[in-house]
Amino acid sequence: MSLSISIVLLLLIVAVIFLRSGSMKLSHALVCVFLGFLLAGTSAAPTIHNGISATAGLVSSLNP
Repeated sequence: MSLSISIVLLLLIVAVIFLRSGSMKLSHALVCVFLGFLLAGTSAAPTIHNGISATAGLVSSLNP
């Protein structure tokens, strides 16, 4: 659960930076949010979740 919250906060920060810099319009951000909600309700959601978890595990195992 904490991993999901961390990813959501990171993506939110990135979206705010893009919105403030003018690189992304508010309408584009809303489309991305709606797409995320729609994807969460599909059969692809577990695959996406597993992919994000595997990527986070890979990144956390790297040594600098």
